[in-house]
Amino acid sequence: MNKLELTHELKIKTKLTEKEAAEVVNLFFETIVDALENGDRVEIRGLCSFYVKEYESYIGRNPKTGEQVEIPTKRLPFFKCGKDLKDRVNDKGFQK
Repeated sequence: MNKLELTHELKIKTKLTEKEAAEVVNLFFETIVDALENGDRVEIRGLCSFYVKEYESYIGRNPKTGEQVEIPTKRLPFFKCGKDLKDRVNDKGFQK
């Protein structure tokens, strides 16, 4: 499911207009992104949590030249699946 499909589902289930549903979805995502930018953790009980991991700089190696390069400090967002979501997905008998 993509963002457009999510907006469409919200529109159908809540009787909102397409524009209102899009605003709700955009606001939801923007709020999560803003919290992560500030270094906050976002937890949606039973579904998931989003958080930022910080990595210190380190010396790496260019695989082509073998030259050592400094990798700068970075922050990366992570998603962790909640137990309830994990259980629901597994109970459905999902198979590849």
